[in-house]
Amino acid sequence: MFFSQAGARPRTWEASQSEHKKWVEVFKACDEENKGYLSREDFKVAVVMLFGYKPSKIEADSVMSSVDPNTSGILLKEFLDIVRKKKEAQLYRNEIRHIFTAFDRHYHGYLTLEDFKKAFKQVAPKLSERIILEVFR
Repeated sequence: MFFSQAGARPRTWEASQSEHKKWVEVFKACDEENKGYLSREDFKVAVVMLFGYKPSKIEADSVMSSVDPNTSGILLKEFLDIVRKKKEAQLYRNEIRHIFTAFDRHYHGYLTLEDFKKAFKQVAPKLSERIILEVFR
């Protein structure tokens, strides 16, 4: 499972060798002029290739502001770290979605208090109703 023992925070996720290789290949493909770094536009293309969406201006600004100011763009090491974090976040969102779907028994797209109580009775049967109500709010 992706969650830590306490369930509060995700563990760090590591890419497989084949996934890591794919990321390096995408970096090289997007660095068409072999500059050794990705420009802002190169980065956007890489995200489309790996995640299937074009990053927003805000996301691109955030990434570009986090890179070493002494370089002209995102170096391979930085790119791999960014992609690993994005993949980790994607897996975490998918895990949350999966858990929510398991609790949403009637497929409403939201949890009623009764759904919430039933779910907690299954996963934490000794938890008091007062605490369940506090968590629900």
